[in-house]
Amino acid sequence: MTNRVALILPALDEEESLGSLLVELARYPFTQVVVVDNGSRDRTAEVALRRGACVVQEPRRGYGSACLAGIAALRREVDVVVFMDADGSDDPADLPHLLEPIERGAADLVIGSRVLGQREAGALTPQQRIGNAVATALLRLLFDIRATDLGPFRAIRRSALERLALCEPDFGWTIAMQIRAHQAGLRVVEIPVRYRRRRAGRSKISGTVSGTIRAGTKIIGTILKYRLQPPPPALR
Repeated sequence: MTNRVALILPALDEEESLGSLLVELARYPFTQVVVVDNGSRDRTAEVALRRGACVVQEPRRGYGSACLAGIAALRREVDVVVFMDADGSDDPADLPHLLEPIERGAADLVIGSRVLGQREAGALTPQQRIGNAVATALLRLLFDIRATDLGPFRAIRRSALERLALCEPDFGWTIAMQIRAHQAGLRVVEIPVRYRRRRAGRSKISGTVSGTIRAGTKIIGTILKYRLQPPPPALR
C-alpha cells in the first residue's frame, strides 16, 4: 500500500467471527483498523481490542451509524478508507485488488462486486440476489448508474468520502454512497471479489425475514428519496 489506508469494520455481535478475520487482516499494513461496536451484547469489543484494533462504541443501531462513527475516529493522516463486514464473508485476499485502481490514480471509489466474483455455495441467499438485482436495475433506470452490486466491501479516497457528506444511518448507506458518487462525478470502478459464507453466527439482515424486508424497504426508499431531491450544491 502506497496510500495510508484505514479499515472500518462495523460489528454487531460478531465475537465468533471477528477474531479470525482480524488475524487474516494482520498481514496488511493498515494505518488504522477501526472496529465499531454497534451495541453488541457479546464480547465483540473485547475480541477486537485483544487483536489490536481501535474500538469505537456506537450504541445507535444502524449500519450507516456505525460507518459514520468509524469515520469520525479516523486519524488525520489517513488517505483511503476501506469498509468491510465483520462476519468474515469478505475475503481479505482481495484487498490489494480493491485498492489497486485507487493506488494507480484510476478511481475514487472501488466497489467489490460479489455478482461478478466467485461465491461460495449459499453465501448469497436468494432474497439477497433478488433484492440486489432490483436495486441495481433501479439505479440504472433512475440514475443511469451501471452497477452489478451494492457490496459492502469497498474502498474510497477520504477526500471523496468527505465530499459526499453521507448521513444515512442504516441500510441505505451503501446505495447512498453510490448515488452520491455518481452525482459528484467521481470515478467509480467495480471489481470482482470472492464472497464466503459467514464464518459464524447469523446475519442480522438476510438471516431473518424481518431483517430482509426492512433492508429491502430502506434501500428502495433511499433510491427514491435521492431521485426526488436535488443533489446538494457541493455535488453539482
